[in-house]
Amino acid sequence: MKKLFSTPGLRRPTEEALAVRPGEQLKDLRSRLGITTRDVTEKSQRIAEAEGNEEFYISNAWLSQIENTEATPSIYKLYSISTIYHIKFTDLLLLFGVDLQKIGSHQVAMPLEQTHLTNIEALDADRTVSFPVRFDPSFNLENTNLLSRIVEIWGEVPISLIQHLDVRHAHYGYIGLLDYTLWPMLRPGTFVQIDERFRKVQPCKGRIEFERPIYFVELRDGYACSWCELRGNQLLLVPHPLSPCGVRQFLYGTDAEVVGQVTGIAMRIANAIEWPAHETSQLPKRS
Repeated sequence: MKKLFSTPGLRRPTEEALAVRPGEQLKDLRSRLGITTRDVTEKSQRIAEAEGNEEFYISNAWLSQIENTEATPSIYKLYSISTIYHIKFTDLLLLFGVDLQKIGSHQVAMPLEQTHLTNIEALDADRTVSFPVRFDPSFNLENTNLLSRIVEIWGEVPISLIQHLDVRHAHYGYIGLLDYTLWPMLRPGTFVQIDERFRKVQPCKGRIEFERPIYFVELRDGYACSWCELRGNQLLLVPHPLSPCGVRQFLYGTDAEVVGQVTGIAMRIANAIEWPAHETSQLPKRS
């Protein structure tokens, strides 16, 4: 008998298992767990009644069809199987060729043009990521250096061990490909970290542009990332002096609200950004 899961219902499918038909894997898993088709029918009925949706119900005929053909179950029936077999929903999706961990890479490959809020989500806390587990004790934080030289040892660390970091809980924003408000300081395509504790617009006290607070703002029809000034009940979104954009003005608290202050950025600087004619024509002009 082929080994489909290293531990029934607890681990991700092995590479060998991925070459086996999904229905056959489900049948083998059910048999090894000592679950009968009648058990599946009865327990799925209880789930359907609890959820008030008959789509969760798995009949004996339906289960036989899934186990013996190329048929694909609905998300409701996969939910019931996940519950009854005590197997992760993400692992069941993998059996049918759907890897939720790839969502992020696909989203990066298809960025939105408008500035928007985003988040970093760990869909499977047991999966591992490459993470620096030991730093070179001789490196100096004051000096610019390559991360590959600073990190002495890279290791595979379970996501669950780093979920307490801001990567999981902090808000993140993405600067749209058509948003040149703070160009060239913040280029289109930049990811920003947002601290929601600082939602009050502070007067500019910095001597240089990098000391001036940057805010992520929610508008009626989208989001913006810019310097801000508050004049009475009017919130001014102030662009960078070199930006082709102009100052925008909104009714504070009604047409615009501050999400928080930008406290970190991740920005690509290898390639210069060019302004295609059809894009620059859409930018808000300077007054």
